[in-house]
Amino acid sequence: MNTLTISLDSVIEMNDEQFFRLCQKNRDLRFERNAKGDITIMAPAGSDTGMRNSDFNGYLWSWNQRKKLGFTFDSSTGFTLPNGAMRSPDAAWIVKERWEALTPEQQSRFAPICPDFVMELMSPSDSLKVTQAKMQEYQENGARLGWLINRKVCEVEIYRIGQPVEVLYAPTSLSGEQVLPEFVLDLELIW
Repeated sequence: MNTLTISLDSVIEMNDEQFFRLCQKNRDLRFERNAKGDITIMAPAGSDTGMRNSDFNGYLWSWNQRKKLGFTFDSSTGFTLPNGAMRSPDAAWIVKERWEALTPEQQSRFAPICPDFVMELMSPSDSLKVTQAKMQEYQENGARLGWLINRKVCEVEIYRIGQPVEVLYAPTSLSGEQVLPEFVLDLELIW
């Protein structure tokens, strides 16, 4: 199944609360919303991609438990970015102080915050162009580090604020740099 994008602007203007309720009423579907309000219904990841996402999230969680610098989030988490889009990266991490500055109500919904770190692991059904645009959007909305991992071609695109995208071909590991200090991902887990 491919993704399906629906434009409702000529029919209804959906606010954040209405969109949240739509997602809650349809928990079997995965939604994202772009800054224009178009809603994308996404296909679930294949089992192989899901396993690798889970492994990655486990390593990120374990690192975070040791460092206690912030909070980790999986692909079922939605964030409302400053531009109004609601996105769900495959993995995300937010600095502790930024997360704790949100109210409990904000934390319980699609938190109005862009993660400090995001990772997208390409599924066979994902469009590279669409995923690159999403990574650019994270960067433009404040993500300090982003990894777009394309297993099909063993390529990683690294997104950093104020810098051009860096492309690595068949790297063996990735560093969390200053954003995720001392975090190193062994890409044998992913490839």
